[in-house]
Amino acid sequence: MKGFNQQTLIKEETKAVKLFIWLFYIILTLYDLFYYYLLPLNTGVSIGLPKGGLGWVYYLAIIALLPLALYLIRTNRPFQIKYLFFAGFFLIDFSNSMLIYFGESKEFQSGSAVELLFIIFAPIFVNKRYFWIVTGGMIAKYLLAGLLLSSQNVMVPIVLMAIFSSVSYVLLNRFYSYIHSLTHVFQELRQTEKLAAVGQIASAVGHEVRNPLAALRGFTQLQMEKHPEDQDRYKIMIEEIDRINLIADDLMILSKPRLPMFKKVELNAVINYVISIIHEQAANQNIRLETENLEAVPKIQCDENMLKQAFINLVKNAMESMTEGGTILISAKVAEGGQVLISIKDEGCGIDAENMERVVDPFYTTKPDGTGLGLMVTKQIVDEHKAGITFESEKGKGTIVNLTIPIEQTTQ
Repeated sequence: MKGFNQQTLIKEETKAVKLFIWLFYIILTLYDLFYYYLLPLNTGVSIGLPKGGLGWVYYLAIIALLPLALYLIRTNRPFQIKYLFFAGFFLIDFSNSMLIYFGESKEFQSGSAVELLFIIFAPIFVNKRYFWIVTGGMIAKYLLAGLLLSSQNVMVPIVLMAIFSSVSYVLLNRFYSYIHSLTHVFQELRQTEKLAAVGQIASAVGHEVRNPLAALRGFTQLQMEKHPEDQDRYKIMIEEIDRINLIADDLMILSKPRLPMFKKVELNAVINYVISIIHEQAANQNIRLETENLEAVPKIQCDENMLKQAFINLVKNAMESMTEGGTILISAKVAEGGQVLISIKDEGCGIDAENMERVVDPFYTTKPDGTGLGLMVTKQIVDEHKAGITFESEKGKGTIVNLTIPIEQTTQ
């Protein structure tokens, strides 16, 4: 049921309870009119309501449920109405039966078509708790009556209740399955609309950003020529300007994917570059960046710039989860199947188990100022490299992100 607007749920529930109320009073009236007044004309049994019961008070008490239901509808609380009618009918009908049969010698004969309405109509509310309350309540009602009145006549209605409940439960599960499918399709459509909108924005932004970036890159190169003693710093600035260009390209993946340019790359060099970019920010947050066993792995075939972007996204995510500082360990080893396993381990807040599968979904984020695009872009890069990404996390203890990248890229 997730994903539906609350007002929509209230409207749908209101429609269902209004239909239920109409059917409830119509069936109750027609059934009792037939059972107590029309049927006795052909059977010779006395016409009218049975003696010893609540009599007309029975119907007045049930009619009194109607203004309560209308009040709940006006106050936007329609979800309580089905419980109100079931509990009200249960108590009123059971009390009426006990007044008629308890302590009397006549055989117990009770039941109403309304009871079947409760069970058959239950799937319409798409609420398993209500279904089990109705089913269990109806069966319990007849079991209790059988015990109190020492009557075996309750077995027939109990069996009928069980049969109708089985059919109703199948319908309820089908409704759940159908609504789940609709919700899933609805969410996919919304996601597609978001991606299309962001793709259009990314294309426009990418076009507008490139011109000032080109000027900025030119001025940076000019300054590097004037101040050769700071060449290393200017080189990093130029590389970062180029990376901003690539970030714009990565965003444009949402509208048109960019094919990776594979070449043999030293993984150690890629990681060291990422650390050089993030080192100062990490130091300000009291975070240590450590590496392990990177020199021991062979060169891998990849798009260097795309891989740098992926690692920067992952390390920054790890840093954002470590509000009190700590250590981020980046390690690598050769795995089975001609792959390299890179692990990024942090000591942050961890990820909730229910959110683990959603972290790479577009626009999904738990950060107040997050966009939900970082890991989505990373996942896209991973897919372009025919690689894999998995998350291991324990709440409050940290997260390990495992990347498995093929050493050699195969063409298909």
